[in-house]
Amino acid sequence: MLKNLRYRLAIFMQGRYGTDQLSRFLSLVVIVLIALDMLANAFLAFPGVHFFVRVSGIVYAVLLFIIYFRTFSRNIPRRYAENQKYLSIKGKISSFFGKSKHSASQRIEYHIYKCPKCRQKIRIPRGKGRIMVRCPKCGTEFMEQS
Repeated sequence: MLKNLRYRLAIFMQGRYGTDQLSRFLSLVVIVLIALDMLANAFLAFPGVHFFVRVSGIVYAVLLFIIYFRTFSRNIPRRYAENQKYLSIKGKISSFFGKSKHSASQRIEYHIYKCPKCRQKIRIPRGKGRIMVRCPKCGTEFMEQS
């Protein structure tokens, strides 16, 4: 019986898009909204909670519809393009935070200055006193305290 159901589901899903990273992200958002909705229902005495409960219910219903629509869609190139757009936005956000984390760890051992002419970032080791810095990009020399 279970094999027959699994086989029928596999036949049904042939030619359909299925799940991807965007669907998983939207599922996570739905789960968080449901948890917040349950928390808000526990504290209904506060003003504005009724509005949040109504709005969040509508939002996660719409998100569930989008998830199922994307999963069962037969327009694979369109769903693939949507997923690629999501991945590019996610990549930009994660690289921004990754760069800021890397930059913060670099600031422990180095001073980071910008060239006054071309604005290129230049990393100078700490504790060297006053030194002449030469920009590797444009060749401008300037004095800095390290």
